[in-house]
Amino acid sequence: MSSIRTIAIYLPQFHPFAQNDEWWGKGFTEWTNVTKAKPFFKNHYQPQLPTDLGLYDLRVDQTRIDQAAMAKAYGIYGFCYYHYWFSGTRLMKEPIDAMLKNKQPDFPFMFCWANETWSRRWLGEEKEILIKQEYGEGDDYAHATWLYENAFNDSRYITIYNRPAFTIYRPHDLPNYKKTMAIFKEVALEKGMPAPFFIGSNSHTDDLEGFDQILNFEPQLGLLPDAFNDGSSFRKLIRNLYRNVWSAKLKIYDYEKVKTVMAARRFLYTYLPCVFVGWDNTARRGWKGIIITDQNKEVFKKSLQLAKQLVENNDLEEQIVFINAWNEWAEGNHLESCVRFGHQFLEAVKEVFPNDPT
Repeated sequence: MSSIRTIAIYLPQFHPFAQNDEWWGKGFTEWTNVTKAKPFFKNHYQPQLPTDLGLYDLRVDQTRIDQAAMAKAYGIYGFCYYHYWFSGTRLMKEPIDAMLKNKQPDFPFMFCWANETWSRRWLGEEKEILIKQEYGEGDDYAHATWLYENAFNDSRYITIYNRPAFTIYRPHDLPNYKKTMAIFKEVALEKGMPAPFFIGSNSHTDDLEGFDQILNFEPQLGLLPDAFNDGSSFRKLIRNLYRNVWSAKLKIYDYEKVKTVMAARRFLYTYLPCVFVGWDNTARRGWKGIIITDQNKEVFKKSLQLAKQLVENNDLEEQIVFINAWNEWAEGNHLESCVRFGHQFLEAVKEVFPNDPT
């Protein structure tokens, strides 16, 4: 029986809440972006629409139960929920609170603190700010206390060496991430509970000294030429013409080539791999989006196999593979079944990780 735990990163956005009503209009959810997406060239897969669960509302217990049942059936061990904490204000909290209160679904979970300032640009840029991420020692105590009293004490919470696993997405946005971790450990001692097992994401830095593990986050879009250049360029035009796309503005990349570039990176530290499913965020950013074309099961499966090989010799507790993502629909990055691919990417997970480690 395989001991590897596959953990799918999960976006708890698909429900209306007050701040989104204020910023984007009454009733806005991620589905608003998803359903209005348009193709920009021949065979461009937009809009990307779900099949099995439809345009769900994550406040509904049965929806979350059905998601977990689907995930488990295809070899996913648990979910890593994005956790949004802004100086005591929690966003996208309704599905998480219901999951914690109702104990549904009965499925392993952990948190990744998505500590980014929110803006209208959708890529973590601090422009046209909606809500700013601010820090302070008092807030670190409050944050750690909330986590220990509401999540880390849950029997479903994923642990590593009996310590609650907790990922920080942008460690260097913190004034002193080592001090923050020390405060969390202090709160753990006060609560008589194990200190967190801290996982630092290298999505924006490689300097992560002091973390218990590092998440090799994918996709690393910065590795792609012109990925953050929203303007027109001759170089983009030439690349796009090879795809018979007449555009000097669109940022289009080949799925297999992107996977190869990301697999070729070498690090001086050990890490937990993160395998991305796909990418096309034009539903959010329109012509400024990044499109990875020719997504397919075979290449995705190969990337899962490489991740499996990487962790097979880890200590048992650290045989973990993250998959990004379960349901990032507006980023074209989802394991959940869709109109074009059905269950293909879920099937790939099951084929590579056929046994449930539980």
